Amino acid sequence: MTQLSVNEIWVYPVKSMVGGTVESCLINELGIVGDRLWAVRDIDNGGIRGAKKLGGLMKLSAQFVNGSEVVEITLPDGSMVRSDDAQANDLVSRAIGANVQLEYLRPASDLDHYRRGAPSSDDMMEELRGVFGRDTDEPLPDFSVFPPEVMEFESPPGTYYDCWPLMVMTTSALRSLRQALPDSVIDVRRFRPSLVIDTGEQTGHPEFGWAGKTARLGECEIEFQSPCPRCVMVTRDVGSDIAGDRAVLRHIIRELDQNLGVYAKIIKPGVVAAGDSLRFM
Repeated sequence: MTQLSVNEIWVYPVKSMVGGTVESCLINELGIVGDRLWAVRDIDNGGIRGAKKLGGLMKLSAQFVNGSEVVEITLPDGSMVRSDDAQANDLVSRAIGANVQLEYLRPASDLDHYRRGAPSSDDMMEELRGVFGRDTDEPLPDFSVFPPEVMEFESPPGTYYDCWPLMVMTTSALRSLRQALPDSVIDVRRFRPSLVIDTGEQTGHPEFGWAGKTARLGECEIEFQSPCPRCVMVTRDVGSDIAGDRAVLRHIIRELDQNLGVYAKIIKPGVVAAGDSLRFM
């Protein structure tokens, strides 16, 4: 039987910006501590926004400064700005071509902070196809897999993640995509997982079979939810070296039932490190 282990742990200090890997982390009921502590608000249209709407965010990267909660953002031209710099909002806005403001995570009780902003279209089907990157002949996801609060809020109040605290991918899934799409750049940064699990020589997408199972990794226990329906974000430019590519999403929709990776929620908090075994309970 294949030994499963944690291959990579990813932290994204700012929602929808490129993040980085860490050797270990504390995972609590809201996910990886330090993950998505910041996001941007769309000043013109309202609401916290990610790269579903503001694709340019994925060309920026962010890291914490010296263990603090201040973030340093690298802009597409290679220059950097800190979140505590008076020019930060202006420079980020110019970089992504939208009027935005950096926002630190607020308490779950501040519901207005998390409410969705104005849609881009009055036609709901057109709006949803834009968010999920669907052609007119392609199906939309099964929305029943999403927590009900995300219909009203950009993210579950008190968080800046999209649906569930963790999104888990496997080395098998990445290898399978590279084989299926030899002309596309299959880089983990395109898919924004929280954890990448080393699945050895397994083929295909074994994580699709994990939904409903509970597992221990390090000190932490998690429960896998549904496979992750993919949206327009996987088609975006990422950083300065990964070009946008619609072929990746077309493959996911048509060959993988719209999904890549699997969501998870936390049953027991604890420390997780790269190399820790993943054992089903």
